[in-house]
Amino acid sequence: MTATTTVLLSFFHPFPSRAFSISSESPISSIVDYVPSELADLPLTLSGLSGPPLDLYDSSIHLGALHPADAPLVTLRLTPSLRGGKGGFGSQLRAAGGRMSSQKTSNNDSCRDLSGRRLSTIKEANKLADYLAAEPARKRAAADAQKAKLEAMEKRLGIDQKPREGSGSTSPGASGSGSATPASKEPEVLAGKKHRFEDTEYLEQSKELVDNVKSAVSLGALHFRLLYYVLGLTLGLVRSAPQEEEREQEGQAGASY
Repeated sequence: MTATTTVLLSFFHPFPSRAFSISSESPISSIVDYVPSELADLPLTLSGLSGPPLDLYDSSIHLGALHPADAPLVTLRLTPSLRGGKGGFGSQLRAAGGRMSSQKTSNNDSCRDLSGRRLSTIKEANKLADYLAAEPARKRAAADAQKAKLEAMEKRLGIDQKPREGSGSTSPGASGSGSATPASKEPEVLAGKKHRFEDTEYLEQSKELVDNVKSAVSLGALHFRLLYYVLGLTLGLVRSAPQEEEREQEGQAGASY
């Protein structure tokens, strides 16, 4: 009795799978008879559950060699193959890997140490500790800068708190022409005291400037009122009878300014 092999042949969508029995001595090329006619002109690839792809038109391999002797079942899949191809995929992968390696970052702040704390938290705590440790030095530097600024301002104002040197003073034991020269007095300390501003020329110019501004404002208001009155007479909105009263009011307004 001739041994038979059950072949389960599956296709791609929308073609259904087929199952048939065939002699185990039949070559692989005999499967072509079970392929739908719509796929006859397409380049097809035959593959099993494992191993390399098979040649659909190979007549040197029998179906019995594709399964063990105690399990006469062969599962095959028929898929279309594309001719040609772009190629160069390996070079693209190598280029992408190079770009990824060049973009490596050393920022690991989101990681945690063995105690479970994030590294970013530890870094912030170290920064805060360093800041608090350097606080006295910053205060001393700020005080020195303030002192230097104050001394520069005193020099600019002509205030000198240091005693004058060598202004004709003599030692207590030195003998003179009759009486010892009194020791030079230290200059009066003016820092922290009120200074009176006594620039009379500036005060006069300031007062004159204020008077000129007031006069200019009064003159502008008078011109505006005269223009408004003339415009009212031209358009007939104002009668000519109260003209004298308007002039008196303008005179009072000028006197008040």
